[in-house]
Amino acid sequence: MTKNLVSPTSLLERINDTSSQSKANEDRQFVTALARGLALLAAFEQHEELSHQQLCQLTTLPKATVTRLIYTLTTLGFLRTTLHGQYKLGSSAVRLSATAWSRYDVVTFAEPLLRQFATENEVSVNLATEIDGEMRYLACCRSPARLSVNLKVGSAVPVEHTAIGRAFYAVSSLARQAVITANLKERLADNDYQEAQNSLAQAAQYYDTHGYTLSDGEFSTDILAVAVGIFDVTTGRYMYSLNASVPRANWQSDDYAAKIVPKLQALAEKIGRGD
Repeated sequence: MTKNLVSPTSLLERINDTSSQSKANEDRQFVTALARGLALLAAFEQHEELSHQQLCQLTTLPKATVTRLIYTLTTLGFLRTTLHGQYKLGSSAVRLSATAWSRYDVVTFAEPLLRQFATENEVSVNLATEIDGEMRYLACCRSPARLSVNLKVGSAVPVEHTAIGRAFYAVSSLARQAVITANLKERLADNDYQEAQNSLAQAAQYYDTHGYTLSDGEFSTDILAVAVGIFDVTTGRYMYSLNASVPRANWQSDDYAAKIVPKLQALAEKIGRGD
């Protein structure tokens, strides 16, 4: 199955956009030379090794500037030279990254963002990951509106019948999808398993087209929910999914998705970046 998912904004793009904006605003406090050095390091976010020419192409910096930056970053241990004359992140970059992420707890970070999102948009919002063929809730913030199902941290819901589960499946690698379906096969009867497979395949196609999944009364008859995947920059994979739900009686699914999905996608990207 070919995925056409919208990739989260890369670190290099964010740095370049911020640099351009600072230049346009004539921001005297912004240190352009530092930003260029960080842009060079950010080029390795999606590449293990890069040549001098590739670094010039990715960062759009002049060749001489890239040469000086490489020298400085190599001297400081943030880059190192490979046997083939290319460059990769050095021990200083690895140590700094490991220290930062060892102190990062996605749930602790996400909880205040979820509370704010639930309050501002009057929805219930939840963070979950897949464990043994079910979606396990890691963080929950309830809507002011009454819902028939009030889940809490530790609750488990089906992957195949929920927006949050379908979104997780849709953004997962083929290998992870195979594990999920194997888990489902172990615990479901043959007819239910075939139905679950069809549901997840359709959800993946829907996500591929629309960038989110939907559950319109399928898990609970009075709940309308949309969900998106969360790309974890620490692993370079989709590790969680995020949903937002409301009473079905209050919304048409298309109107609800149009209002809440862009906001939910922005929240997912923020959680995945950890900033």
